[in-house]
Amino acid sequence: MSMVLFASVVRVRDGLPLSASTDYEQNKGIQESKKLLKVLSKKLGNLPDRCTLKAVQYNIHFISSLGVGYMMICSENYPNVLAFCFLDELQREFITLYDTLRINTAVRPYSFIEFDNFIQKTKQRYNNPRSLSTRINLADMQTEIKLRPSHQLTMLDLGTANGNVHAHSAPYKGIAPNQRLEPMTLPGIISCLLSLLCAALNLIRGFHAMENILQDDEDELNNVAVFFLGTAACLYQCYLLTCYSGRRDLKSFLMFALVCLCNLYLHELRNTWQILFHVAVAAFATLQTRIRQPQGKAPDYNV
Repeated sequence: MSMVLFASVVRVRDGLPLSASTDYEQNKGIQESKKLLKVLSKKLGNLPDRCTLKAVQYNIHFISSLGVGYMMICSENYPNVLAFCFLDELQREFITLYDTLRINTAVRPYSFIEFDNFIQKTKQRYNNPRSLSTRINLADMQTEIKLRPSHQLTMLDLGTANGNVHAHSAPYKGIAPNQRLEPMTLPGIISCLLSLLCAALNLIRGFHAMENILQDDEDELNNVAVFFLGTAACLYQCYLLTCYSGRRDLKSFLMFALVCLCNLYLHELRNTWQILFHVAVAAFATLQTRIRQPQGKAPDYNV
């Protein structure tokens, strides 16, 4: 029977499952397909934004945009146009209900499990094509698929053979990941400028402190080093905010901690308000780095 069997929504950057359809199917073939789907979810950042994997009895289709992937398992004879219309409808509803910040900051799996209600209702509609009232959308999607067919994946792309997942499989090399950050917001720009200002203030104070080094003042030598260390921390926070880097959140937090330690050491050379300003700017930069995450591929559908 031609039908949609399972659907899920995942975060592209790490494959974190955000929501999925409730499913009690114990069919071995479907369970194996779910394992393949889980492997795919970890590779979405390296794959084209619309793909199909044809397994033995079932097909896996998925689309990805704006950092979120929409995946489904269906019977092998289920029409491609219906499959991608189904995924497109999930995408439209999901980006309407949930903002990017909430998606990027989700920590626990299935943080949006309530979206399952919409998945189930949509799945029921698409499993009964006669009840569909989206004939115009179907026609548009049919044209879209003809003009730009979905990328056909193989088991080799997943590092699998005969449907079994290898623990040490070679990564997919067809398309390089697009590690671009989301567009810089106004708070992000302000944070970057304030961090540069703090770096400049540290640098100026460091050069002034160097004037006393000739007097063999060991404390001044330490102060110079701390001022320059604070400058480096502020500049690196600007870099993390504007450019992609692995483990950006952790690095930014470490820079924040470094700024706090530097200001703690320099407490005799700065008043309370100056210290609070430097710490607040560093905390603001850390928050903006956390908010500005790598973005997914641009959507190719009429959203």
